[in-house]
Amino acid sequence: AAASRVFAFRDARWAPDPVLEPGAAVRTPQPVPLVIDNGSFQTRAGWASPDPAVPAEPLLRFRSLAARSRGARGGAGAETQVGNDLGSPEPLRWLLRSPFDRNVSVQLELQELLFDHVFQRLGVASQGCVDHPIVLTEAVCNPLYSRQMMSELLFECYQVPKVSYGVDSLYSFYHNRRQNWPCSGLVISSGYQCTHILPVLEGRLDAKNCKRINLGGCQAAVYLQRLLQLKYPGHFAAITLSRMEEILHEHSYIAEDYIEELQKWRSPEYYENNMHKMQLPFSNKLLGSTLTSEEKQERRQQQLRRLQELNARRREEKLQLDQERLDRLLYVQELLEDGQMDQFHKALVELNMDSAEELQSYINKLSLSVEQTKQKILQAEVNIEVDVVDSKPETPDLDPLGSEQSLEDVESINEFEPLFAEEQPEVEKPVAAVQPVFNLAEYHQLFLGTERIRAPEIVFQPSLIGEDQAGIAETMQYVLERYPKEQQAILVQNVFLTGGNTMYPGLKARVQKELLEMRPFQSSFQVHVASSPVLDAWYGARDWAVEYMTREEGWITRKDYEEKGGEYLKEHCASNVYVPIRLPKQAPRTAEALAPSRALTSSTGNPCEQA
Repeated sequence: AAASRVFAFRDARWAPDPVLEPGAAVRTPQPVPLVIDNGSFQTRAGWASPDPAVPAEPLLRFRSLAARSRGARGGAGAETQVGNDLGSPEPLRWLLRSPFDRNVSVQLELQELLFDHVFQRLGVASQGCVDHPIVLTEAVCNPLYSRQMMSELLFECYQVPKVSYGVDSLYSFYHNRRQNWPCSGLVISSGYQCTHILPVLEGRLDAKNCKRINLGGCQAAVYLQRLLQLKYPGHFAAITLSRMEEILHEHSYIAEDYIEELQKWRSPEYYENNMHKMQLPFSNKLLGSTLTSEEKQERRQQQLRRLQELNARRREEKLQLDQERLDRLLYVQELLEDGQMDQFHKALVELNMDSAEELQSYINKLSLSVEQTKQKILQAEVNIEVDVVDSKPETPDLDPLGSEQSLEDVESINEFEPLFAEEQPEVEKPVAAVQPVFNLAEYHQLFLGTERIRAPEIVFQPSLIGEDQAGIAETMQYVLERYPKEQQAILVQNVFLTGGNTMYPGLKARVQKELLEMRPFQSSFQVHVASSPVLDAWYGARDWAVEYMTREEGWITRKDYEEKGGEYLKEHCASNVYVPIRLPKQAPRTAEALAPSRALTSSTGNPCEQA
């Protein structure tokens, strides 16, 4: 049973996305919409078409990350990699960049890289533009500036015909609607960066009473990493964020009663039965070097030879560079000797020198440096030849007498051994010492006990990580109390959980327990979980795009963008509420208002004349 609870980290590398060839059904009879779930953790993209030949699932799924490689010296050869092309995020952790601040897209140059990756890998082959309508998700109560910049990017850079914006959690709610479901409900959406409590009344979002908690899967992973690094300081570098995310996804759960669950973990028996061991990668060579002295000597010789070759290459490069500089200075000196003073002075200015004496000084220094470098190269070649000659192994003469000792001499020596037995001290028999067995595999194991519940608990108790915020239960109660009792009863009949951070086992039971504590006695409520909390936002956006493909409702055309600005939004059942910018109009200055100022001017007169 103990061995069965040892889990190895997968450390899976991301496979690069292939370039897909879209079928004819994507473009005929008209270009079908392209659905992009633009999440802060992962981007998902695919086609929305009622044709069964078009896959009804996202064809691309990649992390919303980009990294610019360092390239060669001087910036040459640097390239930018996006999403799955990174392979693994850990070697590039300090180079990774995301277009998101929390869940709002703010870095439009990085967002453009993500869009380029999507259009290229989906095989959008139109010249100079993207002629497919775009269905794009955005944050709840998205700032107008962010939507304005996104619309500008899509219409000006990609020349899209029309675009529609919607909220990912509302698309998930739209996709999971059932025949008997009410159009109202309380949506709890917990993602990578944020958790939202969204009241929906009669099929529309009540944006005035939406609340956000700035905690999600990212903060849980960082908190779990900090806990395990404090617990296992010897494995500090091996406890990476990617591995913490794997632990959260596969080994964590939400406790229905956190304090009661902690009391259970105090029992040794409960700890042994529920503790998970995570096996870190290790090598048996860590116990000690298995190399012999000859192998160590050979390895030192190889390192020495490599070092000598490196030094020789550097000396040759330095010699070549100094020789080129010296030839240039000698050419300038020849101009002086030939009497070409104009060209000589121009060359001095290019060399940033003032006089012929300074030129001669540089020539002398470079000549000396070239000679010294040549001497070092010759000396290094001589030393290498001497090392090669001296490295021949000498076979020592172990038997200078010629091995003439016969078997009879050995027997005669053995006859005298009993005579000296009393004089020899008695040698004690070696006692086999019991060496403690060091289990290297167990040393590289992370024991997960209460960490399995402590990291996910932060969305209910943000104070665990020092955040001065309310948890899901308090925020949910605060939102419900903003409505009359009749609407509260309607909202709690459809509490809907969606988002990647709601996939913990036990979350539904925890929400039911919290509702039971805050609702009146003998009142009823229902809690539902999305069929696929991660992908339902994309599926809902696809359902909406297929249903509204030929309608004008919810689509922002290029004409709307040019007339009403980039922040303009056409509302639909899964969109934000459009709140236009209202600038206060300045009142026109009337004649009565101008009269006192004129009188004041006339009474004061010209200040220069008064002076």
